[in-house]
Amino acid sequence: MTTVRQRRVGKGTEAAEDQPSEETNVKPDGKIPSDRTGGRVWNILSVTVGGIAAISFGLLTSVYVATLHENDLWFSNIKEVEREISFRTECGLYYSYYKQMIQAASIQQGLHGLVYDNKTESVRTINILERMNVYQEVFLSILYRILPIQQYLEPVYFYIYTLFGLQAVYVIALYVTSWLLSGTWLSGLLAACWYITNRVDTTRVEFTIPLRENWALPFFAVQIAAITYLLRTHLQPVQERLTLMVVFIATFLFSLTWQFNQFMLLIQALALFILDCLDMLPTAKVTWLYIIQLSGLLLVCVLQFFNSMILGSLIISFNVSVLIARTIQKNLKKGGLLKRLGKLILHVLLVLCLTLLINKFIKKILNLESDEHIFKFLKAKFGFGATRDFDASLYLCEEAFGLLPLNTFSRLSSTLLFYVYGFVLFLLTVAAVIVAFRNLSGSNQVQPKGKMEEYTVTLKPDAAYSLVHTVLFGCLALSTMRMKYLWTSHMCVFASFGLCSTEVWKLFLKCLHLYTSQRTQVIKYSIPIITLLYISYKFWPGIMDELSELREFYDPDTVELMNWIKSNTPNTAVFAGSMQLLAGVKLCTGRTLTNHPHYEDKNLRERTRQIYQIYAKRSPSDVHSILRSFGTDYVILEDSICYERRHSRGCRLRDLLDVANGHIMDGLGENEPDLKPSLYPRFCEEIKKNLPSYTMHFTRVFQNKTFHVYKLAKHK
Repeated sequence: MTTVRQRRVGKGTEAAEDQPSEETNVKPDGKIPSDRTGGRVWNILSVTVGGIAAISFGLLTSVYVATLHENDLWFSNIKEVEREISFRTECGLYYSYYKQMIQAASIQQGLHGLVYDNKTESVRTINILERMNVYQEVFLSILYRILPIQQYLEPVYFYIYTLFGLQAVYVIALYVTSWLLSGTWLSGLLAACWYITNRVDTTRVEFTIPLRENWALPFFAVQIAAITYLLRTHLQPVQERLTLMVVFIATFLFSLTWQFNQFMLLIQALALFILDCLDMLPTAKVTWLYIIQLSGLLLVCVLQFFNSMILGSLIISFNVSVLIARTIQKNLKKGGLLKRLGKLILHVLLVLCLTLLINKFIKKILNLESDEHIFKFLKAKFGFGATRDFDASLYLCEEAFGLLPLNTFSRLSSTLLFYVYGFVLFLLTVAAVIVAFRNLSGSNQVQPKGKMEEYTVTLKPDAAYSLVHTVLFGCLALSTMRMKYLWTSHMCVFASFGLCSTEVWKLFLKCLHLYTSQRTQVIKYSIPIITLLYISYKFWPGIMDELSELREFYDPDTVELMNWIKSNTPNTAVFAGSMQLLAGVKLCTGRTLTNHPHYEDKNLRERTRQIYQIYAKRSPSDVHSILRSFGTDYVILEDSICYERRHSRGCRLRDLLDVANGHIMDGLGENEPDLKPSLYPRFCEEIKKNLPSYTMHFTRVFQNKTFHVYKLAKHK
């Protein structure tokens, strides 16, 4: 088990186009007063200062997380095997392909090894580029090989510095999004500060560096910033085309780098669909965004050798269904309130039915079952029946896939983020309901300007999108803790935008009958500045203390295991064990695996369930037969799994296996009535007694306080 111990001593344009237009003062001779030039200079100065601040905060964030990573592990001082072990579970698996490409004799040979891989899953050749999202590792390894930096920078540092550099892109994108929404770069400054001070809940890049989300989320943030700009009014055609290009590139890179891209884009498409139905976004721009999502995913599908999981995704079926339904119902946005509501209900039902039909048809044609475990998990999670399915139960019992813990809100509240977020969310939700009702009822008649200014509630398209985006991703985060990073980062943007927004404060003050233009401007700038001062005063000392705290990576048992494997087993040896540990075995030793943590394949899931019988109540001959069917030479047993106490009864891995096998669980507690006692004791416990029935199949060749390695007998 890994521990971290104290280190020993030793080595604007302010969004002017979105503000209420004012009449230009023109002299009788037709000349514009000189203050127009002064305003232009001020805008240029403001944009310059805001841009410098955005880049500075992005770079500071990058340095900050890199320093935390170094201080936590003493990464520069530990051995290479310890560095690799620090890439836990699937992180180690992904990094192993980068290492494999670096160590290949040539780029062509490295690519061939990925396309025809027989080391990741024993007795089976798979295409890594088709199965996993590792193009970023391929690109980075090629870049490292062709750049003249090998003498100055180790491959591992080139890799982690790239990920930390992407954090700078992430923060800059959040900064720009908030700036575009509010019209002032002060909002972006506040968003960046909130992102940093809420680091525990906004990112985990410093300890899960190669995780797919750390590659993907910066591009998703860039995409959201580009969409925010696209939804502004009065864009020139050239500006619109360039923005659409940025949206496409960001969507493509996001989709290429994360296997869960389809679910995030589906939520985004739902946000666009809701707003389009309520006539709160321009239909033409929404259509372009649907097409961009489809194009980006299909291009990724081609690059991943026509990955069937992408073709069978709900987002493909949904976007196609929306475009088809729109051609069928051409007069969707005409008529009175009741007529519009009737049309909308029919439209939603049509889109829903088409989505399900198209998706079922595609999966039938492709015989697709790769994502069935996700839907089993969702069905059980939301109470649509209990499940004994091993894969679904494995997800249900993991804390990362559980509900968002309540202490998250107390942490977010300590920086004032959650309080401000709730305030802005409430005001804009009220405004959105009013605007949606007005749009559906067709009561958008022209009123005298003064009266309209006083009574009409408005919501800009970019603000409306940001509102629905944060609500939908908030629901996702509340239901699945692992996805909170998609919500909390946007929460920083949304809260800072609301605190610096003229429209939000105008709406709030009008509700209190206190609105004046001067008062709005004073509050718009004073409240954010006070908030920034409070955050700096409260959290700066803590950040400095955090940066000065020095720790050291310490996992001697795993280091000993990896060194033994490299020294005492042939390069062609096949290892079985837990998914998490085997990813490290592949990275550190290059040995062949029976299973691994990339779970998006039905055959691999079944294989993993079979391999995990080493922790179930099965006979030694059964376990030996199962392991040998996958070509296993060595099996690694972990005491932390065999005698697990991290989970409660019913969620321990051995309990999940017992239930799936129809056996009663260990310990005090209830069992389902149809479960029966097993005829055999638990394999991982009994094998340590060296009974003849076990030693004829398994010979212990290594052990320490954590791991036990057994060599399998090769019976004829």
